[in-house]
Amino acid sequence: MNFPERYKAEIVSAVESIDLDEVNEVIALFKLTRNFGHNIFICANTNSGRTASRVVSDMMTRSSFGRSARFRVMSLDDGPPVSASDQYGGDGEGVFVEQLKNFAEPNDVVVGISASGNSSSVVRALRYGACIGCKTVAMTGLDDGQLGALADISVHVGSTQLGTVEDTHIIICHMIGSYFLDFDCQEAA
Repeated sequence: MNFPERYKAEIVSAVESIDLDEVNEVIALFKLTRNFGHNIFICANTNSGRTASRVVSDMMTRSSFGRSARFRVMSLDDGPPVSASDQYGGDGEGVFVEQLKNFAEPNDVVVGISASGNSSSVVRALRYGACIGCKTVAMTGLDDGQLGALADISVHVGSTQLGTVEDTHIIICHMIGSYFLDFDCQEAA
């Protein structure tokens, strides 16, 4: 099997590993959060940070445009403090927590995306969110790391390949976003 064939097989296997009940739980939580006017904060580092930005883009524009119920969602990875992470202990571990201290309230949602499940800044953000009464969601892969056990809802990708996990996280995010773009408005009608 050549490399592209192997990579495709890994992606198909990773997508097959997605627990759709968990994805449906996230959809239900996001719907409830939107309907009650609460916030969704998404935190992730490096490549997973791009996934977080994509979710925000879909939820704020495509899934909210022209609708009376709108998402209040923010990617903490895109915030100004990320570029000044050395102010938060030198290692950036507190960068998401410090932002949550400014904005998060009980019944908001904190989503952590980490392929390894061990990104310390993301783990700390979910712990903080849970401590102040936020609902928590984790998207992980590899061996699930610390993050999956911390979350109210954990969507785990069954793969040990970092790129495959990241690609599958994008697919999960598109499942969620597409629900609100294509199906949610039909359900309400």
